[in-house]
Formats: sequence, structure tokens, C-alpha cells
Amino acid sequence: MNKNNRNGDQEKLPGRVGKKAKRRIKARQNKDKSVWFGLGMFGMVGWTVAATTLIGVALGMWIDRTWPGPYSWTLTLLFIGLIVGCLNAWYWVSRESRPENDEEE
Repeated sequence: MNKNNRNGDQEKLPGRVGKKAKRRIKARQNKDKSVWFGLGMFGMVGWTVAATTLIGVALGMWIDRTWPGPYSWTLTLLFIGLIVGCLNAWYWVSRESRPENDEEE
């Protein structure tokens, strides 16, 4: 069983090596984009999380002043804004880090 497993791995090896080589070539072609792309992504993630959190806090403070109640809308909307901002940032980071469509796929 172990020998069969090795044969299967050896058959897949050229495909794996080819994919890695293509990724390396593509990374070298996009080398100048990496620093600015990283800084832009860092800023976008930070502002996305901060803006939604601050919007939640502002809305919560307004609701607390307008309709006082037994629990704090400020804290509730702070957490909701933080969660929405993190989910939105996760979506954009995963979308931007997804590899481009390859010719064989």
C-alpha cells in the first residue's frame, strides 16, 4: 500500500512543480506591486474596521441620548460595527489574495 502511495505522489509531482514554477514567475513579474499593494491593503483593512466601529459608536450614542434604556446601545453597536468591519476586511483580503484564473483551470 505504501508503494502504491509513492507511485501516485510521483505521478502528481510534475504537475505540482509546474504550478509552483508558474507562481514564482508570476510573483517575479509583479514584484514592484508588492510593497505598495501591501501598504494599500493594510490601510484598507484598518480604515474598514475603524470606520464601521466609529459609525456604530456614533449611532449607539445617538440612540442612547434619544431613547434611554436599560442597556447600552453604544456598546452593542460598537461590537456590531467591529464585527461588520472585520468581516468586510476579511472579504477584501481574501478576494485580493485569491490567485488569478490560470489557463488550465
